[in-house]
Amino acid sequence: MRAGIIQKLGQTPCIEDFPEPIAAEGEVLLTVLAASLKPVDKQLAAGTHFASPREFPRVAGSDGVGRLEDGSRVFFGGPRRPYGSFAERTVVRRAQCFQVPESLDDATAAAIPNPGVSAWLSLGHRAKLSAGETVLVLGATGVTGALAVTIAKILGAGRVVAAGRNPTVLARLPALGADAVLSLDQPREALIEALRRQNSEKRFDVVIDYVWGPPLEAVLAAITTDELTACGSATRIVQVGESAAPTIELRAAALRSTALVMLGTAGIPPMEVLSDALGRVLELAAKGALKVAVEEWPLEEIESAWNRPASSRRLVFRP
Repeated sequence: MRAGIIQKLGQTPCIEDFPEPIAAEGEVLLTVLAASLKPVDKQLAAGTHFASPREFPRVAGSDGVGRLEDGSRVFFGGPRRPYGSFAERTVVRRAQCFQVPESLDDATAAAIPNPGVSAWLSLGHRAKLSAGETVLVLGATGVTGALAVTIAKILGAGRVVAAGRNPTVLARLPALGADAVLSLDQPREALIEALRRQNSEKRFDVVIDYVWGPPLEAVLAAITTDELTACGSATRIVQVGESAAPTIELRAAALRSTALVMLGTAGIPPMEVLSDALGRVLELAAKGALKVAVEEWPLEEIESAWNRPASSRRLVFRP
Protein backbone atom coordinates (compact mmCIF):
# COMPACT_ATOMS: atom_id res chain seq x y z
CA MET A 1 0.00 0.00 0.00
CA ARG A 2 1.02 3.66 -0.38
CA ALA A 3 1.81 5.60 2.78
CA GLY A 4 3.60 8.66 4.15
CA ILE A 5 6.76 7.10 5.60
CA ILE A 6 9.20 8.53 8.15
CA GLN A 7 12.67 6.97 7.93
CA LYS A 8 14.17 8.91 10.84
CA LEU A 9 13.30 11.69 13.27
CA GLY A 10 13.32 15.15 11.76
CA GLN A 11 12.57 13.90 8.26
CA THR A 12 9.58 14.99 6.20
CA PRO A 13 7.41 11.97 5.37
CA CYS A 14 7.70 10.72 1.81
CA ILE A 15 5.29 8.56 -0.18
CA GLU A 16 6.51 4.98 -0.48
CA ASP A 17 5.16 1.44 -0.54
CA PHE A 18 4.69 -0.07 2.90
CA PRO A 19 3.65 -3.60 3.98
CA GLU A 20 -0.08 -4.16 4.38
CA PRO A 21 -1.25 -4.23 8.02
CA ILE A 22 -2.53 -7.47 9.52
CA ALA A 23 -5.02 -7.29 12.39
CA ALA A 24 -4.24 -9.13 15.63
CA GLU A 25 -6.78 -10.13 18.26
CA GLY A 26 -8.88 -7.15 19.33
CA GLU A 27 -7.79 -5.11 16.31
CA VAL A 28 -9.53 -4.05 13.09
CA LEU A 29 -8.35 -3.10 9.61
CA LEU A 30 -9.47 0.20 8.14
CA THR A 31 -9.46 1.73 4.69
CA VAL A 32 -8.48 5.34 5.38
CA LEU A 33 -10.83 7.96 3.94
CA ALA A 34 -9.26 11.13 5.37
CA ALA A 35 -6.64 12.08 7.97
CA SER A 36 -5.75 15.54 9.27
CA LEU A 37 -2.27 16.97 9.80
CA LYS A 38 -1.98 18.37 13.32
CA PRO A 39 0.83 20.05 15.30
CA VAL A 40 1.27 16.84 17.31
CA ASP A 41 1.92 14.86 14.09
CA LYS A 42 4.76 17.22 13.20
CA GLN A 43 6.15 17.12 16.74
CA LEU A 44 6.10 13.31 16.78
CA ALA A 45 7.92 13.19 13.44
CA ALA A 46 10.44 15.84 14.47
CA GLY A 47 11.31 14.06 17.72
CA THR A 48 10.24 17.03 19.87
CA HIS A 49 7.24 15.27 21.45
CA PHE A 50 7.70 13.09 24.55
CA ALA A 51 5.99 10.22 22.70
CA SER A 52 8.06 10.46 19.51
CA PRO A 53 8.86 7.04 18.00
CA ARG A 54 12.30 5.47 18.20
CA GLU A 55 11.91 2.64 15.69
CA PHE A 56 11.79 3.16 11.92
CA PRO A 57 10.51 3.15 9.27
CA ARG A 58 7.00 4.01 10.36
CA VAL A 59 3.88 5.58 8.90
CA ALA A 60 3.07 9.12 10.02
CA GLY A 61 -0.32 10.28 11.26
CA SER A 62 -2.13 9.69 14.55
CA ASP A 63 -5.85 9.59 13.70
CA GLY A 64 -8.39 9.83 10.92
CA VAL A 65 -11.64 8.62 9.42
CA GLY A 66 -11.85 5.18 7.83
CA ARG A 67 -14.17 2.43 6.72
CA LEU A 68 -14.23 -0.91 8.50
CA GLU A 69 -14.48 -4.20 6.64
CA ASP A 70 -18.20 -4.32 7.49
CA GLY A 71 -18.69 -1.00 5.66
CA SER A 72 -19.24 1.24 8.70
CA ARG A 73 -17.50 4.62 8.83
CA VAL A 74 -15.58 5.48 12.00
CA PHE A 75 -13.18 7.96 13.49
CA PHE A 76 -10.09 6.16 14.75
CA GLY A 77 -7.11 7.10 16.89
CA GLY A 78 -3.78 5.58 17.85
CA PRO A 79 -2.92 3.16 15.02
CA ARG A 80 -0.62 0.36 16.15
CA ARG A 81 2.99 1.24 15.36
CA PRO A 82 4.59 1.19 12.85
CA TYR A 83 1.29 2.00 11.15
CA GLY A 84 -0.30 5.46 11.04
CA SER A 85 -3.20 7.32 9.48
CA PHE A 86 -1.37 8.81 6.48
CA ALA A 87 -1.80 5.67 4.45
CA GLU A 88 -4.29 3.80 2.31
CA ARG A 89 -4.95 1.34 5.14
CA THR A 90 -4.13 1.03 8.82
CA VAL A 91 -4.82 -1.10 11.91
CA VAL A 92 -6.13 -0.06 15.32
CA ARG A 93 -7.74 -1.55 18.42
CA ARG A 94 -11.51 -1.92 17.99
CA ALA A 95 -12.03 0.09 21.18
CA GLN A 96 -10.35 3.07 19.52
CA CYS A 97 -12.97 3.36 16.75
CA PHE A 98 -16.00 5.63 17.10
CA GLN A 99 -19.06 5.92 14.89
CA VAL A 100 -19.26 9.08 12.77
CA PRO A 101 -22.63 10.82 12.22
CA GLU A 102 -23.92 10.13 8.72
CA SER A 103 -24.38 13.84 7.94
CA LEU A 104 -20.76 14.72 8.72
CA ASP A 105 -18.41 14.76 5.71
CA ASP A 106 -15.12 12.85 5.80
CA ALA A 107 -12.84 15.90 5.88
CA THR A 108 -14.64 17.56 8.79
CA ALA A 109 -14.95 14.26 10.64
CA ALA A 110 -11.18 13.84 10.32
CA ALA A 111 -10.29 17.43 11.19
CA ILE A 112 -12.51 18.37 14.13
CA PRO A 113 -12.09 15.57 16.73
CA ASN A 114 -8.49 16.33 17.75
CA PRO A 115 -8.85 20.09 18.34
CA GLY A 116 -12.47 19.84 19.45
CA VAL A 117 -11.91 17.09 22.01
CA SER A 118 -8.74 18.80 23.22
CA ALA A 119 -10.66 22.02 23.89
CA TRP A 120 -13.59 20.17 25.45
CA LEU A 121 -11.39 18.18 27.83
CA SER A 122 -9.21 21.17 28.73
CA LEU A 123 -12.26 23.20 29.72
CA GLY A 124 -14.56 20.56 31.16
CA HIS A 125 -12.33 17.75 32.40
CA ARG A 126 -9.16 19.56 33.50
CA ALA A 127 -10.30 23.11 34.34
CA LYS A 128 -13.72 21.89 35.54
CA LEU A 129 -15.35 25.02 34.16
CA SER A 130 -18.46 26.06 36.07
CA ALA A 131 -21.42 28.01 34.71
CA GLY A 132 -20.88 31.77 34.77
CA GLU A 133 -17.09 31.68 35.07
CA THR A 134 -14.73 33.82 33.00
CA VAL A 135 -12.37 32.12 30.55
CA LEU A 136 -9.28 33.51 28.86
CA VAL A 137 -8.26 31.59 25.74
CA LEU A 138 -4.59 32.32 25.09
CA GLY A 139 -3.89 31.47 21.46
CA ALA A 140 -7.50 31.79 20.31
CA THR A 141 -6.69 32.37 16.64
CA GLY A 142 -5.41 28.82 16.13
CA VAL A 143 -7.71 26.01 15.08
CA THR A 144 -8.05 24.59 18.61
CA GLY A 145 -8.19 28.00 20.29
CA ALA A 146 -11.08 29.17 18.12
CA LEU A 147 -13.02 26.00 18.93
CA ALA A 148 -12.25 26.55 22.63
CA VAL A 149 -13.97 29.94 22.45
CA THR A 150 -17.22 28.35 21.23
CA ILE A 151 -16.97 25.32 23.50
CA ALA A 152 -16.42 27.53 26.56
CA LYS A 153 -19.77 29.19 25.87
CA ILE A 154 -21.45 25.82 25.22
CA LEU A 155 -20.17 24.61 28.60
CA GLY A 156 -21.64 27.66 30.34
CA ALA A 157 -18.88 30.28 30.56
CA GLY A 158 -20.31 33.67 31.47
CA ARG A 159 -17.55 35.62 29.75
CA VAL A 160 -14.88 34.56 27.25
CA VAL A 161 -11.82 36.68 26.46
CA ALA A 162 -9.99 35.60 23.30
CA ALA A 163 -6.33 36.54 22.78
CA GLY A 164 -4.31 35.80 19.64
CA ARG A 165 -2.05 37.16 16.93
CA ASN A 166 -3.98 36.74 13.68
CA PRO A 167 -6.05 39.94 13.27
CA THR A 168 -8.31 38.40 10.62
CA VAL A 169 -9.30 35.51 12.87
CA LEU A 170 -9.56 37.79 15.92
CA ALA A 171 -12.19 39.81 14.09
CA ARG A 172 -14.29 36.66 13.60
CA LEU A 173 -14.14 35.44 17.20
CA PRO A 174 -17.02 37.55 18.59
CA ALA A 175 -19.33 35.67 16.23
CA LEU A 176 -18.00 32.41 17.74
CA GLY A 177 -18.73 33.47 21.31
CA ALA A 178 -15.93 35.81 22.41
CA ASP A 179 -17.11 38.67 24.62
CA ALA A 180 -13.78 40.48 24.21
CA VAL A 181 -10.72 40.06 22.01
CA LEU A 182 -7.19 41.34 22.39
CA SER A 183 -4.08 41.09 20.26
CA LEU A 184 -0.98 39.34 21.55
CA ASP A 185 1.00 41.22 18.91
CA GLN A 186 1.75 44.31 20.99
CA PRO A 187 4.59 45.47 23.28
CA ARG A 188 4.91 43.55 26.54
CA GLU A 189 3.80 46.38 28.86
CA ALA A 190 0.83 47.24 26.65
CA LEU A 191 -0.19 43.57 26.61
CA ILE A 192 0.09 43.28 30.39
CA GLU A 193 -2.07 46.38 30.82
CA ALA A 194 -4.68 45.08 28.36
CA LEU A 195 -4.82 41.75 30.22
CA ARG A 196 -5.00 43.55 33.56
CA ARG A 197 -8.01 45.56 32.37
CA GLN A 198 -9.80 42.42 31.24
CA ASN A 199 -8.99 40.63 34.50
CA SER A 200 -10.19 43.56 36.60
CA GLU A 201 -13.53 43.69 34.75
CA LYS A 202 -14.22 40.12 35.81
CA ARG A 203 -11.39 37.99 37.16
CA PHE A 204 -10.12 35.15 34.98
CA ASP A 205 -11.34 31.90 36.52
CA VAL A 206 -9.84 29.71 33.78
CA VAL A 207 -6.94 30.29 31.39
CA ILE A 208 -6.56 27.84 28.51
CA ASP A 209 -3.00 28.30 27.27
CA TYR A 210 -2.00 27.18 23.77
CA VAL A 211 1.15 29.33 23.52
CA TRP A 212 3.24 29.35 26.74
CA GLY A 213 6.33 31.63 26.61
CA PRO A 214 6.06 35.46 26.78
CA PRO A 215 2.24 35.63 26.37
CA LEU A 216 1.67 33.50 29.48
CA GLU A 217 4.33 35.50 31.32
CA ALA A 218 2.24 38.59 30.50
CA VAL A 219 -0.87 36.90 31.90
CA LEU A 220 0.96 36.01 35.13
CA ALA A 221 2.22 39.58 35.44
CA ALA A 222 -1.30 40.91 34.88
CA ILE A 223 -2.88 38.82 37.64
CA THR A 224 0.00 39.23 40.15
CA THR A 225 -0.86 41.76 42.85
CA ASP A 226 1.50 44.01 44.80
CA GLU A 227 -0.42 43.94 48.06
CA LEU A 228 -1.76 41.42 50.54
CA THR A 229 -5.40 40.74 49.82
CA ALA A 230 -7.94 38.08 50.72
CA CYS A 231 -7.95 35.32 48.10
CA GLY A 232 -11.08 33.78 46.67
CA SER A 233 -11.26 30.81 44.36
CA ALA A 234 -8.14 30.03 42.35
CA THR A 235 -7.48 30.91 38.74
CA ARG A 236 -6.90 27.58 36.95
CA ILE A 237 -4.36 27.67 34.12
CA VAL A 238 -4.47 24.65 31.81
CA GLN A 239 -1.29 24.32 29.72
CA VAL A 240 -1.99 22.77 26.32
CA GLY A 241 0.56 24.01 23.76
CA GLU A 242 3.82 25.88 23.34
CA SER A 243 3.57 27.67 20.00
CA ALA A 244 5.25 30.81 21.41
CA ALA A 245 8.07 29.15 23.40
CA PRO A 246 8.79 25.94 25.35
CA THR A 247 9.75 27.71 28.60
CA ILE A 248 8.65 30.62 30.79
CA GLU A 249 10.19 32.72 33.54
CA LEU A 250 8.02 32.26 36.62
CA ARG A 251 8.28 34.78 39.46
CA ALA A 252 7.57 33.40 42.92
CA ALA A 253 5.29 36.39 43.59
CA ALA A 254 2.87 35.10 40.96
CA LEU A 255 2.24 32.01 43.08
CA ARG A 256 2.18 33.79 46.45
CA SER A 257 0.17 36.92 45.72
CA THR A 258 -2.90 35.28 44.18
CA ALA A 259 -4.68 31.95 44.27
CA LEU A 260 -3.33 30.10 41.26
CA VAL A 261 -3.44 26.49 40.06
CA MET A 262 -1.39 25.36 37.06
CA LEU A 263 -2.39 22.15 35.28
CA GLY A 264 -1.28 20.22 32.25
CA THR A 265 -3.51 18.24 29.93
CA ALA A 266 -2.11 15.10 31.62
CA GLY A 267 -2.09 12.76 28.65
CA ILE A 268 -5.06 10.61 27.63
CA PRO A 269 -8.04 10.61 30.04
CA PRO A 270 -10.08 7.51 30.94
CA MET A 271 -11.76 6.01 27.86
CA GLU A 272 -15.26 6.83 29.07
CA VAL A 273 -14.33 10.50 29.45
CA LEU A 274 -12.65 10.58 26.05
CA SER A 275 -15.54 8.78 24.37
CA ASP A 276 -18.11 11.13 25.87
CA ALA A 277 -16.17 14.23 24.74
CA LEU A 278 -15.70 12.85 21.23
CA GLY A 279 -19.38 11.97 20.94
CA ARG A 280 -20.41 15.48 21.98
CA VAL A 281 -17.96 17.15 19.58
CA LEU A 282 -19.05 15.02 16.62
CA GLU A 283 -22.73 15.61 17.43
CA LEU A 284 -22.22 19.38 17.63
CA ALA A 285 -20.22 19.35 14.41
CA ALA A 286 -22.98 17.40 12.66
CA LYS A 287 -25.48 20.05 13.79
CA GLY A 288 -23.22 22.89 12.60
CA ALA A 289 -22.64 24.22 16.13
CA LEU A 290 -18.90 23.51 15.87
CA LYS A 291 -17.04 24.23 12.64
CA VAL A 292 -13.49 23.89 11.37
CA ALA A 293 -12.13 25.15 8.06
CA VAL A 294 -10.28 22.46 6.12
CA GLU A 295 -7.88 22.34 3.20
CA GLU A 296 -7.79 18.99 1.39
CA TRP A 297 -4.68 17.53 -0.23
CA PRO A 298 -4.00 14.21 -1.96
CA LEU A 299 -1.85 11.94 0.23
CA GLU A 300 0.60 11.64 -2.67
CA GLU A 301 1.49 15.33 -2.11
CA ILE A 302 2.31 14.97 1.60
CA GLU A 303 5.91 16.13 1.09
CA SER A 304 4.75 19.40 -0.48
CA ALA A 305 2.06 20.05 2.11
CA TRP A 306 3.93 19.01 5.28
CA ASN A 307 5.94 22.20 5.80
CA ARG A 308 3.32 24.72 4.73
CA PRO A 309 2.96 27.60 7.24
CA ALA A 310 0.35 27.10 9.92
CA SER A 311 -3.01 28.67 9.15
CA SER A 312 -6.56 28.81 10.48
CA ARG A 313 -7.41 25.87 8.19
CA ARG A 314 -6.78 22.26 9.18
CA LEU A 315 -4.98 20.37 6.43
CA VAL A 316 -6.57 17.00 5.55
CA PHE A 317 -4.97 14.25 3.44
CA ARG A 318 -7.03 11.91 1.29
CA PRO A 319 -5.41 8.66 0.12
